[in-house]
Amino acid sequence: MDNKKIALILLIIVVGVMVVSCKGKGGFKKLFSKEEELEIIRSDDLEFEIAEDDGMRGTILYFRDKQGLLVPLMKKIPWEEGIAKLALRNMIDSPELRESMANTGLSPIIPAGTEIRGMAIDEEIGLCKVDFSKEVLNYETEKDEENLIKGVVYTLTEFQAIDEVQFLVDGETIPVMKYGADISSPIKRENINLALEGDNQRSKVVVYYKGINFEEDYEYYVPVTIPTLAPMPNVYTALEVLFDGPPAELGLSSHIPQGTSFHGVDIKDGIAYIDISFDYGNPPEDAQVFNDMVRNIGLTLSEFDEVEKVELLIDGKSLEDMGMDFHVDMTIPAFANEY
Repeated sequence: MDNKKIALILLIIVVGVMVVSCKGKGGFKKLFSKEEELEIIRSDDLEFEIAEDDGMRGTILYFRDKQGLLVPLMKKIPWEEGIAKLALRNMIDSPELRESMANTGLSPIIPAGTEIRGMAIDEEIGLCKVDFSKEVLNYETEKDEENLIKGVVYTLTEFQAIDEVQFLVDGETIPVMKYGADISSPIKRENINLALEGDNQRSKVVVYYKGINFEEDYEYYVPVTIPTLAPMPNVYTALEVLFDGPPAELGLSSHIPQGTSFHGVDIKDGIAYIDISFDYGNPPEDAQVFNDMVRNIGLTLSEFDEVEKVELLIDGKSLEDMGMDFHVDMTIPAFANEY
């Protein structure tokens, strides 16, 4: 091969490297217009772990239950470029999706026929822009509108690269949706399943309660935002609200047995030591009761980064000191619900 051909090959390689290098530097992956679909977010731009199943990734999607509450559900979907866009596609209403989820009692929140026309992300500020087709507006109630917006925002912000979401319809930013929800500017995750709004609230905590599909005997956990009088969200207040039980109008319950009192919590080295008592007499001797309690408590404390594990104390004594010789999984659950 002569020197001219070698030089030409080297030049092509250099130019190719420069093009590839320019693509990943800050800012949106691609500017877009009505005529041109947004470029899909690359899956390698989003931080997550691939599931053990080869080529599948556990992804948290949001659906609604029969009470109209948003429910997070971990579902394994193919690991591929545009994983965030694929996540939303797995939330679009269709006969196939409804059939596959029949045993859960949950329903899709994105109207049938909706297309995800494109998606772009600003890596520096964590802004994700999503362009939907006009069918996204084919919902029926104000509650459907709220669940659509929050469900999309919560699903996308499960990815570490995304902090807020800008909605577009057919390439355009619209100021309000048909029941008045303001989507003129980017939206962050907040106030999922908000309950008990009041004038005296100072902060809010997210507490996980238990729902159930009685027809199929499927249990699931629902995050509920509860306003409190505490100056800021904290572990003690969240546990106090959990042990008080869910607001009656939500139709939810918890794995905290009736007659269980919460006395306090101490956090050391990432472990939340939670002191309780059983007002009705001796503690239950069933390991499942304690495992369910710890899971319910752990999901609620998953909202606090400083907590990694949970340990129950009964009147200040560990379960071992109380003579309970059974295993309790103390780790904070990775997912509220799996499918």
